Amino acid sequence: VQLVESGGGSVEPGGSRRLSCVHSGWTSCTYEMGWYRQVGGKEREFVASMDFEGAEKYADSVKDRFVISRDNAQKILYLQMNHLKAEDSGMYYCAERRGGGGYCASIKADYWGQGTQVTVSV
Repeated sequence: VQLVESGGGSVEPGGSRRLSCVHSGWTSCTYEMGWYRQVGGKEREFVASMDFEGAEKYADSVKDRFVISRDNAQKILYLQMNHLKAEDSGMYYCAERRGGGGYCASIKADYWGQGTQVTVSV
């Protein structure tokens, strides 16, 4: 399983940034891919996700500011972040979640990338 994030960096409040996650591709057992973030020693928190059919979910804190999208041909998951705030700073991780019924239940697992740091400050 490959999950490689890029696009992090420093940005001023109100700015934008697009994160990319190159992955191995959706499998028949991949029910969701998404983005999570972590600040220091705090618990990793959900940011946005997309399921196999393309339905999107967002954390309330980023709704209407962030957009998750994908390029299946290039095997890339994106996170477009707009109107960034200081509290959006953190290490952003790409995640792939596998599981489901039948055979997929036997290989249920969550996979994570190494993360890309986003720092929002003046």
